[in-house]
Amino acid sequence: MREVTKTNHNIKHFSVLLPAAFAAVYIFWGSTYLAIKYAIETLPPFLMAGSRFIFAGSILYIWARLSKDYEKPSLKHWRTSFIVGTLLLLGGNGGVVLAQHYISSSLAALLVATEPFWIVLLGWLWLKGARPNWKVALGLLIGFVGVYLLIGGQSSSTESGTGQIFGAFLVIIAAFSWATGSMYGLRATTPKSSALTAGMQMLSGGLVLTLVGTIKGEWTSFSVGDVSANSWFALAYLIIFGSLIGFTAYSWLLKNAAPAMVATYAYVNPVIAVFLGWIIAGESFTMQMLVGAGVIIGSVALITSHDKGEENSTKETEIHESNTPTGNCKTLSASA
Repeated sequence: MREVTKTNHNIKHFSVLLPAAFAAVYIFWGSTYLAIKYAIETLPPFLMAGSRFIFAGSILYIWARLSKDYEKPSLKHWRTSFIVGTLLLLGGNGGVVLAQHYISSSLAALLVATEPFWIVLLGWLWLKGARPNWKVALGLLIGFVGVYLLIGGQSSSTESGTGQIFGAFLVIIAAFSWATGSMYGLRATTPKSSALTAGMQMLSGGLVLTLVGTIKGEWTSFSVGDVSANSWFALAYLIIFGSLIGFTAYSWLLKNAAPAMVATYAYVNPVIAVFLGWIIAGESFTMQMLVGAGVIIGSVALITSHDKGEENSTKETEIHESNTPTGNCKTLSASA
């Protein structure tokens, strides 16, 4: 009788945790783009991003260090973390942060959703994986049409078309950097603990971001007293909800939910970002952008739905932040 009661309690507990974890990943990661927008209003971009990941990485590292299954990382682990952290957080997140000086948070989120395109292409051309089938090739073609529609729709809705195109280009490069770091992380040697791996990558990437900000002279270009309450709140939100709670929920889902269900955040996050950007920040959203967004999200669904049998047989993880992710979370997600 006690066993039945305990089982019922566990089921009830799970039924509460599952939707809560999905809500955390959907809402917190979908809102990080808007939080970045407010954070960089009065905080320098690279120092803001660097401090975010140094704080979050330190907490995750300490958490992993105090766990029972702690495994002391080797120099090889730190080398991998430095490479992956630089690609993901400097090239990926840093590119998105810098781009949001030129484009809306909505457009940034939608363009980040193109990361699966690069993952597929890199997996084929770089890692010598399976050649994309017709469904994937069609998804890639449709996806890039969606990118064209998105950029065209955004630039036509504002006066600074050149700046919009430059910002969009930065995000596409950032998505490529995320994909490169993710694919490298799949084959590299990392600690068994996902929290330790993420903490090391955040610390490494955060230090590189801070170094870049220092070289750019960001320490002398702003005064702490001039930083607005909105920017401080946004930075705290990114650390606590975007990196810590979001990552914890994501890691739990990878172990307790179907991979296909976990991957749905790649489609939901851009929708959340667009809605919040429109409602809270008053960002413009034209009909052409709406069509482009639908085309991109549809193409991502088409690409990530292909050949599930092969994915399960190889036991390998597609990583995406950004943004796509299934498996054991060996590298950070783009929104972490």
